[in-house]
Amino acid sequence: MSLQRRFILFLVVFLLYSPCYYSLPGKPNFNIVSKRIDKVGRSLASVKTVNVNHYGAKGDGSDATKAFKKAWKTACSSRGSVLVVPKNKNYLLKPITFEGPCKSSIAVQIHGTVRASGDRSAYRNDMTRWLVFKNVHNLAVQGGGTINGNGKIWWENSCKVNDSLPCKDAPTALTFYNCKNLVVKNLKIKNAQKMHVSFEKCVGVQALGLKITAPEDSPNTDGIHLTRTQNIRISSSVIGTGDDCISIVNGSRKVLATGITCGPGHGISIGSLGSGNSEAHVSDITVNMATLSGTTNGVRIKTWQGGSGSASNIKFQNIKMHNVDNPIIIDQKYCDQVEPCKPQSRAVQVKNVLYQNIKGTSSSNEAIKLICSDKFPCREIVFQGIDIHVRGKAAAKAVCNSNNAKVTEKGDVSPSCTT
Repeated sequence: MSLQRRFILFLVVFLLYSPCYYSLPGKPNFNIVSKRIDKVGRSLASVKTVNVNHYGAKGDGSDATKAFKKAWKTACSSRGSVLVVPKNKNYLLKPITFEGPCKSSIAVQIHGTVRASGDRSAYRNDMTRWLVFKNVHNLAVQGGGTINGNGKIWWENSCKVNDSLPCKDAPTALTFYNCKNLVVKNLKIKNAQKMHVSFEKCVGVQALGLKITAPEDSPNTDGIHLTRTQNIRISSSVIGTGDDCISIVNGSRKVLATGITCGPGHGISIGSLGSGNSEAHVSDITVNMATLSGTTNGVRIKTWQGGSGSASNIKFQNIKMHNVDNPIIIDQKYCDQVEPCKPQSRAVQVKNVLYQNIKGTSSSNEAIKLICSDKFPCREIVFQGIDIHVRGKAAAKAVCNSNNAKVTEKGDVSPSCTT
């Protein structure tokens, strides 16, 4: 199938199933959709294929940053374009921003390998990002290729690896900022300098078929990070890194993560929230059908003392744990710093959290930990169908304080917070 026809097929599917429709009440208006599809069909002849090799990229591992910038400028300014990174080619890129708005829907087909420059001085203008898609709507980034953050040099210079070094920023490998109606699928993303993929201030996102990997000891290498993002579905993805497989922080709501395989790493986390006495809100989060293996946490909510706001309407359902430390944990006294955190009375309110059908093994004796605030206790915490035991079939424990954790149990729950 030609690239042109593939792109038309993508546009049709995108218009039918774009996440923007999930945010609307009721069913999609298929009259509007069919009109858009007719319009796409009429514009088939105008689809433009933009190959980075035609703009000076060699694909031999040499610097292709200028060529990618030129190719993006052409693709973004064209109607219905496909930017192609060819298969069996290797492209080195310095920090680059692919900025919109573009003239119309656009697809980026990464078939080959994109590798980050190992020259840390190349990031002197912005030490926090490598590849950025900014202000681009109706965008698909896909193709089965590889994005390699080349992170080893950054890990070696991290204060979390060598505590004699000062703590400095490191780049997120792939950032989507202020994008709407976005599809990111079928990519291999590995060895990020810091976080692998970050969705910031995005609306209407589908992320699926991703394979995200980094060594277990690589610092701060979260797999997928969400901040101020809403209406996002993360599905059918395999994530194993040195930090959270998925981290969901302030301003994120209406999030569904399903079909996630996680490990190694720190588990699936909401937070941290409320650092530096800040206000934070997350809500309407569902994690369904996940498998976690050998992670340092399972499903976790973590908030700093002194913060404010809320984490609410959260569901963890149908989850398998294999040799996981801290399988279920709420920690309202989270402290990720060298100096001990001072006790504070304020806290981010954690409420209306459901843990349902979670089974497997714990590598620690304590399978459930609810470390909740005295002044802002955890509220409306429900356990249903929980069966977690210590590896080797020994009974696990639950650490819960009824004074600061209001728990309801339904059906069989082991270990139990109420006995």
